Amino acid sequence: MKNRVTGIGGIFFKSEDPDAAKSWYKKHLGLDTDNYGCTFWWKDKEGKDCSTQWSPMDKETSYFEPSKKQFMMNFRVENLDELLETLKAEGVTVVGEPESYDYGKFGWILDAEGNKIELWEPVDKVFLK
Repeated sequence: MKNRVTGIGGIFFKSEDPDAAKSWYKKHLGLDTDNYGCTFWWKDKEGKDCSTQWSPMDKETSYFEPSKKQFMMNFRVENLDELLETLKAEGVTVVGEPESYDYGKFGWILDAEGNKIELWEPVDKVFLK
């Protein structure tokens, strides 16, 4: 496989009070927050619009399971299905089944320390409407 990860898709972390966290980051660091956190827009080396998401999530979220960590990283990938097959063949634990939405396809793996990693084959143009 030529490219596996092409960028950071997002950083998600558990928070005691996600709304207060978003307000703090907006006030003190100038993040343009919304219900989901903050979306950072950038261009890839070909000049295509891309995004990275920053999101505080409720401390009780089960979205990071089976990991017990307080965070989850999301990486942008080019070909999710091919990458998941390659990772399986390399002995990497794949969590659940891939899911598709209008803004991209998602799959999940566990790293060597049990951190859940979200892999995202994005469709950034959906956010640019």
